[in-house]
Amino acid sequence: MKDISKHKKVLGTDRKNMRMKKIKTVFLTGLAALLLCSTIAYSQPGFGNARKINDGWSFALSSDTAALRPAAAISWQQVALPHDWSVRQPLSPRNASSMGYLPGGIGWYKKSLLIPKQNNKVYLYFEGVYNRSEVFINGRPIGKRPNGYISFMYDITPYIQFGKENEVLVRVDHHRAADSRWYTGAGIYRDVWLVYAPPVHIAQWGVYAYPEVGKNSGSLQVKVQVDNNEKQSRSVTVVNELLNDKGVVVAKSSDALKINAGGPGEVSAKLHVADPRLWSLDAPVLYQLRTRILMGGKLVDATTTTTGFRQLTFDADKGFALNGKWMKIKGVCLHHDAGVLGAAMYKEVWRRRLLNLKEIGVNAVRTSHNPQAAVFYDLCDELGLLVMNEAFDEWEYPKRKWLEGWNVGTPGYDGTYDFFDEWGARDLADMVRRDRNHISVFAWSIGNEVDYPNDPYSHPVLDGSSGNGFTQKIFGGYKKDAPDAMRLGVIAKKLAAVVREYDRSRPVTAGLAGVAMSNETGYPDALDIAGYNYTESRYTSDHRKYPHRVIFGSENRHDISAWKAVTGNPHIFGQFLWTGIDYLGESGRWPSRGFYSGLLDFAGFIKPRGYFRQSLWSEKPVLYIGTYPVRGGSGSEDVLSRTEGKKDETLSMDAWSDWNYKDGQTIRVVCYTNAPKARLMLDGRQAGAVKEYDSKTGIIYWDVPYRPGELKAEGMDAAGNIVSAYSIKTSGDPYAIKLIPTSGNSRDQVAQVAVQVTDQNGRPVTHADTEITCSITGGATLLGLEAGNNSDMGDYTDNKQKAYRGRLMAYVKRNSGKGAVKVVFSAPGLKEAVVIL
Repeated sequence: MKDISKHKKVLGTDRKNMRMKKIKTVFLTGLAALLLCSTIAYSQPGFGNARKINDGWSFALSSDTAALRPAAAISWQQVALPHDWSVRQPLSPRNASSMGYLPGGIGWYKKSLLIPKQNNKVYLYFEGVYNRSEVFINGRPIGKRPNGYISFMYDITPYIQFGKENEVLVRVDHHRAADSRWYTGAGIYRDVWLVYAPPVHIAQWGVYAYPEVGKNSGSLQVKVQVDNNEKQSRSVTVVNELLNDKGVVVAKSSDALKINAGGPGEVSAKLHVADPRLWSLDAPVLYQLRTRILMGGKLVDATTTTTGFRQLTFDADKGFALNGKWMKIKGVCLHHDAGVLGAAMYKEVWRRRLLNLKEIGVNAVRTSHNPQAAVFYDLCDELGLLVMNEAFDEWEYPKRKWLEGWNVGTPGYDGTYDFFDEWGARDLADMVRRDRNHISVFAWSIGNEVDYPNDPYSHPVLDGSSGNGFTQKIFGGYKKDAPDAMRLGVIAKKLAAVVREYDRSRPVTAGLAGVAMSNETGYPDALDIAGYNYTESRYTSDHRKYPHRVIFGSENRHDISAWKAVTGNPHIFGQFLWTGIDYLGESGRWPSRGFYSGLLDFAGFIKPRGYFRQSLWSEKPVLYIGTYPVRGGSGSEDVLSRTEGKKDETLSMDAWSDWNYKDGQTIRVVCYTNAPKARLMLDGRQAGAVKEYDSKTGIIYWDVPYRPGELKAEGMDAAGNIVSAYSIKTSGDPYAIKLIPTSGNSRDQVAQVAVQVTDQNGRPVTHADTEITCSITGGATLLGLEAGNNSDMGDYTDNKQKAYRGRLMAYVKRNSGKGAVKVVFSAPGLKEAVVIL
């Protein structure tokens, strides 16, 4: 395998073997009773006996400190976590478009905890609170954490009244609603854990495991940090056992460790495995590392870390290889909201979303532009998706935030920059320490578009011509009074050093927006691999000028030319489309809930451009047809030659599957396929000639006069054999509501129930916008109805929602009680649909 150290900076002592990892479960504590009742659970802090405390919270919106006064007149409502209060508020054109026209505010959460008398330490672990949170125990402040995307923990032992009820109070300050360029959510939107642990225990995120892969062998390098909270030194034994995917122990180590009073101690071990099964995109094989801490021969703490074996290689000329196989990254950028659910994180919802992305050929995601919830990485480990984990969208200065619409109006300048100097290095370190054991993570990104020209940094190179390679606005050339772009290199070096302190097994990267400007600074030199945002025009020239630089597309448009810039350049290892899924915020002018360029919509349904991308990326046979009217066509003309060059008649990658038009109307049928050729049939008769695949556009098309019936396209191989097909039928009037199968199962806490309006023959009525009512009987709560319509600015807090293109998704959360749950979907004049959960 080619050593990439001659092409770029060395990341670690074994640069050829880029590794992996991920912490997952905890089961322990010093008390036998706690050990017996503990269960394997995800997203814990990596030590002790941790249990979720998501239920039984009270919430109130308040702009002052009234919640701290015992006799305060404040109106509380009962809520369960995860909770995003912003998405439950009314949309208004007076709110910032960057937040999707939803408000921010200041919120309070409280919960009562009965902590039994014991000798254990007690901790509170928050996976994410947006943002500027402050936590109180029994009225006493215990800490603040301004970054809304970082997981954090407090030792609450000194504040607890053991054997009594204790009040946890959390203040969340998001009154700076437009502090981001996208929808952030507001509140305790991820899980919260209560952790019991003995005074001597594994440190928070204290297990670090990474693999090295050789020929027919592998080894897992393990570091374990143990905290001693006692006033005297302690001697412990650290036992590590590696279990394969069959649950068989394949390697084991045992190491003695003496820990000074009040201090941490660390041991290192190397577990050798013969012929390890490698984690890959098609076969994401996972191992389990079981770590136990023994003191005097007795178990005092334990944790389980999900890990595996895989090899990453980056080369300035050849791109990227996984396990020695050179490949192209077919990636998407993802924000963290889920439409009507806002920022609230539900694993089942994201499992379905990621499965749909993988179905259309996606093999990697970029967490734009902040860390995701821990279960997101669990899913990527399990499903076989590579992750580029990103930390920041801003450093020391704010960016423009559009308040009235996208790129129009008067911008605001709120942001997260004001706490970057104090918290930035710690936030980044905590991201790396929490996520470094996830085998799916293959790169760390320290920033996105912090080098956007004149937003805020400037450089004399901005006075140059468009030949410099900018594809975004330069905002008026060099501005002497703006922050000096040379700061970019200084900050990037500091952040890259933070990453490498905690993980040298993966490269450091960033998404560069103004590559021509950044090339004049030390910014790219601080990176191991360089991401180019929307700057495909520099792929070749920069490769010649900087031959040791590993380059990829960190943010890209959906057009086929951007993809050809990847396939046509062996040194470009991939791209990340903006975006994989529609997201709230960064909206255009009202009405607009969010940014609508996703391969999936807000509800997680695949959009036409998702099928277009599938035709470019999938390795299995793909064929999809969509339709739209040709303006001014009569049905018999070659419309393309007649209207060549007119924007409204270009081939669309956003054509929906609909076959309901006026008789004789000229309709363009576009076919997204990876077959060498295709033909069009109408009611079994050929309606469109056999056409070759058009590599220039990636689309085969026919212009035909509309006639009702079944329209079908057939993909053929070079010999003319049919290898794929897709059909759509003319539908009648709406008649019934029908359930659509999803990827969920009966064990899911959140059931995802998709419904479709159909005609009397069961055919989808894709133009239906019927208002559907959801009624629930039994122990469950309706979290929301999401139709995926970007321009529907109605009330999303009730149980009624208009279908969009004839369908919508319902999210139903099971309560703790037992018994069946009956969910009924109804609409005036339509046959209802019923599902029993």
